[in-house]
Amino acid sequence: MIAIGEKAPEVLGVNENGKEIKVSDYKGKKIALYFYPKDNTPGCTAQACSLRDGYSDLLKAGYEVIGVSIDSQKSHTKFKEKNNLPFTIIADEDKSLVEKFGVWGEKKLYGKTYMGTFRTTFIINENGIIEKIISPKEVKTKDHSNQILNL
Repeated sequence: MIAIGEKAPEVLGVNENGKEIKVSDYKGKKIALYFYPKDNTPGCTAQACSLRDGYSDLLKAGYEVIGVSIDSQKSHTKFKEKNNLPFTIIADEDKSLVEKFGVWGEKKLYGKTYMGTFRTTFIINENGIIEKIISPKEVKTKDHSNQILNL
């Protein structure tokens, strides 16, 4: 897992529009890079909508929000449109970013084991350094924007 104090990778991936997203695109801003398991699931939708609802406050506080999941660009486009999301979402279909950040691994649900994304948010400062990590146990999906604002 990428640790606090380390530099974030420059190239984060490709968003829902096929555009390459780089940390340097957001110079002078903090980035709330949030990894979530799947588009259109209850927890992930609640988290995205919390970030949408608090987006203007996050911008005023100097943040930009970038979502990441292993879903496709097409899935992200539908998810954004359905929920009126104002921020970009990276389609990490090859799992390179989730693996680089250490948020891909074995999960258990109803006694079944499977591979998936651990819901985690990385706060990247204006210089591209990981400043804070909100771990899966700490993320509050319904109040995530306030959680970031109150760091």
